[in-house]
Amino acid sequence: MDVHVGQRVRQRRTLLGYSQERLADALNLTFQQVQKYERGANRVGAGRLYELSHALDVPVNYFFEELPDAPEGAASGPAMQEAAQRQYDADPMAQRETLLLVRAYYDINDPAVRRRVLDLIRAMGRSSEAEDE
Repeated sequence: MDVHVGQRVRQRRTLLGYSQERLADALNLTFQQVQKYERGANRVGAGRLYELSHALDVPVNYFFEELPDAPEGAASGPAMQEAAQRQYDADPMAQRETLLLVRAYYDINDPAVRRRVLDLIRAMGRSSEAEDE
């Protein structure tokens, strides 16, 4: 769970364009502490979670959205953290490049231009798939 919460902190921070230093300043923390939260190395307490929700402009439950259910007999402790980290690393939605792309997309003010960009990306994806076959 700590890894998942940290991943959600990182995703939201990146979508907002905040550096770890900027978020740390808003919370009166060091950027190293923010790194530890994002990696799931340190547990985020209830009070800090509340502060994070305000700093990142999301409700507290945002950090628990998409939390996978642990299967019966699942590993716990470090093994669970490692498995969660591998799952996170494999998720394209968790990659910094994806988050930057989404941010850049929404920086486009003209809806028609945004639509054309989306159409272009889809066409490029289809072209890439056709080449792989």
